[in-house]
Formats: sequence, structure tokens, C-alpha cells
Amino acid sequence: MSVSLSEIQEPVAEQMKLFERKFREFMKSPVPLLDKITHYIVKRKGKQLRPLFVFLTAELNGGTTEASYRAASLIELLHTATLVHDDVVDDSMERRGFFSVNALWKNKIAVLVGDFLLSKGLLLSVDHEDYTLLRIVSNAVREMSEGELLQIEKARRMDITQEVYFEIIRQKTASLMASCCACGAFSAGADAATTEKMRHFGELTGMAFQIKDDLLDFADASQTGKPTGIDIKEKKMTLPVIYALGKAGRAEKNRMMDCIKNNNGDPEKINEVLTFVNASGGIAHAEKTMQTFKEQANEILLSFPSHPARTALVQLLNFTIERKK
Repeated sequence: MSVSLSEIQEPVAEQMKLFERKFREFMKSPVPLLDKITHYIVKRKGKQLRPLFVFLTAELNGGTTEASYRAASLIELLHTATLVHDDVVDDSMERRGFFSVNALWKNKIAVLVGDFLLSKGLLLSVDHEDYTLLRIVSNAVREMSEGELLQIEKARRMDITQEVYFEIIRQKTASLMASCCACGAFSAGADAATTEKMRHFGELTGMAFQIKDDLLDFADASQTGKPTGIDIKEKKMTLPVIYALGKAGRAEKNRMMDCIKNNNGDPEKINEVLTFVNASGGIAHAEKTMQTFKEQANEILLSFPSHPARTALVQLLNFTIERKK
């Protein structure tokens, strides 16, 4: 039986509420325009998975501290900064079903807001001498940038192998989730070995999370609320597609590559690619790979003593691969 996100949050419900208050304080600015924009961002937050990982891993490793709240805030500030900048780069007008910052206030202001959030995160850490936390999260931001650039470079030639794909998603998605878990453990007083163990758990969870995102692109639109084939339209080479192309003969592979490269605006061609990927075992392969990452992450959790936070992390791990959107 699937567990809701609110049920998973129960062991750290008070911490999550207090975090929201603290985060709003961290975001404040004496500049009215900036304050208005940051208020808009805070009001339209997503599932809050990243702070949840921070607090659950902190609880599992000794308990939440003031450093845990700063760690969660640092991650949210830097992550939000990257999202604001991403929307500018992608010329995206929406974020989580609402207008993006650049859609409402234009690119110049959006870039400056992203810079402001980045500086707030850096100052929050420096002011409290949280240098280890800052190093963990800064490494994740660097990897996210490298992963994005690697994907752009490979997308031009569309020659992504499974190994390159795994490196891209490790950097783009898993690195941030890994930093959440490492920061949570370290902020609670965990030693270097335990902090690294939690970082690895977060990385494996992030890998499974991103593969699930790839699979949602092939799911029924009535379940996800989003149209299918978006990644194909954007020429993104995800695991199901990479695997299917690797199994195809030369003629079929060339035909599918032509559909993705040159006919990605044609719904019939998109459906042809979706059917090909499904028939070639691409979806089944991605699901199996996702399960492998999930099982490896679960093994790490089970090496910790029984604890309500451990139970919640197991449920959160399951949630990341069972979600419908």
C-alpha cells in the first residue's frame, strides 16, 4: 500500500514547519521588488523533498540541530537559484504550473534574483562557519552545471551511451539529493564515514528518481497530467530511448533517429518512437535499472538501526519511484 508524502513527513513534521518559517526569514530583503519576487517563489514551492531528506537523515544520525535548518535552507536557496537561471536559459514561461520568474519580471531581473539567492546561501553558511556544508552543496552545484553542459554537448550529436547517460543524471539530479543526505547526517554530528554512506544513499536515490522521471514521459497522460513524449520533442536521449536504439538494426535506428532529430514536432512520428521504445524493451529495461538503484539505496538504509526516520526514508525511497508525476 502506497504511503502519502504527508505521512512520510510525520517524524519530522515539526521540523518542516519550523524550516518554512526560518526559510522565509532567510529569503527576506529590504529591496521591495526583491522581497515581492522571493515571496512569490516561496508561495509556489514544490513537494519539499530536499528539506525532507535533510531532516530525516539528520534524525537518523542523532537529531536535528540548528545546522540542519541552515543546511536545508542552503540547499533550497542554491537549488532555487539554479531553477530560476534554468528557466532563463530554457526560455521557459512556467515552473510547477505557475508563471516562472522570467515570465513575470523578464530575464534581467530573473538572473539577478538567481544571483541574490546564490549569495544568500553562501552568506548563510559563511556567517555561521558551516564550511563543510558549504563545500558539500557547492560541489553539487558544480556537478549540476557540468552535467547540464555534458548533456548539451552530447545532445548535439545524439551519441549518448548508457554510461554517459548515467554520468549525466548522476551530476544533474543525483548530486543534489546526495548533498541533502550528506548535509543532514553531518549537521547531526555524524562522522565522515557515516556522512559518506548517507551521501551514497542519496546519490542512488537520485539516480532512481531521475529514471522514474524519464519513464513518466512514456506514461499515460491521464495519470501524469502531462502530455507524453516531451523529452523526445526536446531531443533528450533518456534511458528507455538509448536502450531501444542500441537494440535496433541500422535501418530502424536511422529511421527512429530521423524522427527524433527532424520530425520531433510531428505527433505521429513521436507516437512511432514511443511505440518503438516500448516494443524494444526500453521501458522494461529502465524500470529494471531503476529498481536496482532503489534496492542498493535500501540496503544502505537497512544497515542503520531501526528508527522512525529510517522507516520514513524507506517510504520516501519508494515514493520517488512510485509517484505518478
